[in-house]
Amino acid sequence: MSESATGSVTGMGSVDRVIEGVTALEDRPVEEHVAVFEHAHEQLRRALDDAPAD
Repeated sequence: MSESATGSVTGMGSVDRVIEGVTALEDRPVEEHVAVFEHAHEQLRRALDDAPAD
């Protein structure tokens, strides 16, 4: 793993895209945050569900 401009790279493309989306909220109106957080939560749960068991 290495760091990107957003400060985080997980090595999982789906998770990295969620992080980028949440990071981009800094420049967006507060009214848009809830929808992004709800989408992020859904995507992260899917990533956990799809993660291989160790």
